[in-house]
Amino acid sequence: MRVMRYEHAVETLFQAPLDQLVTERKRLAAELKAEGDKTGAARLARLTRPPISAWVVDQLWWRARPAFEALFDTAERVRRGDFGATAAHREAIAGLRARAVQILGDAQHVANEVTLRRVTQTLSALAAAGGWDPDAPGALTADRDPPGFEAIGINNVIPFPVQPRRAPEPASAASDTETTAVHHRSDADEIKRRRDREAAAARAQAAAELRRAEAERARAAAERQRLEAALRTAQGDVLQREREVIRLERDLATARNLVAQARAVVADLEDRLAQLDN
Repeated sequence: MRVMRYEHAVETLFQAPLDQLVTERKRLAAELKAEGDKTGAARLARLTRPPISAWVVDQLWWRARPAFEALFDTAERVRRGDFGATAAHREAIAGLRARAVQILGDAQHVANEVTLRRVTQTLSALAAAGGWDPDAPGALTADRDPPGFEAIGINNVIPFPVQPRRAPEPASAASDTETTAVHHRSDADEIKRRRDREAAAARAQAAAELRRAEAERARAAAERQRLEAALRTAQGDVLQREREVIRLERDLATARNLVAQARAVVADLEDRLAQLDN
């Protein structure tokens, strides 16, 4: 008999269709609990349902493993200084993005630009981190945000190696001083431009996070309204069923009384017939 382990339950859970994930989580937690793993069952029950963008990234891991491993491989090459792998890394992300569109369509979900942008950002964040930690592979419960300009991805700036400056030709001390000053000003300007870009990126990311939080709050409010309406309908249905049960029980009691009366009549008639025979 196969024994369900927590790790296997997590793998099974995050390969389920998005609209069946909550039901599947309950089933797997109950199975773990029935097999004596109460701790694993409790851990599994605490795993939250991911947004659709994180769910698609999980499916890419389970359904397009070679392409996902190519993403990690090219990212590692870039981190080691092999900037010739930059194009291959971008192609890996683009390929996974295209596969995400296919997965969404097959599951009858809309592949809109907002979802695909979050998918790309999460892929870039995983590539920059070099793995899935602290989540298990293919078991994201939330989107990932890539770090600053160090992140590797389509929408992120990939640093290129700085070309060493050539040694200046021998010249007068005054000329050397002027050249050094120019270089220092150039470096300061570049640092300022980089800081400005980082600040702009941080503001854009904060605005995106705010929009995402507002959209999530609106979605949660709509979901609450839907669930409350469904609860009221279910409660009304229960009340109606209970009334029907009471009516049926009353009818059953009446029918049993009639049966008892009929049996008494039958017994009386049988006794009279027996007396006539005697």
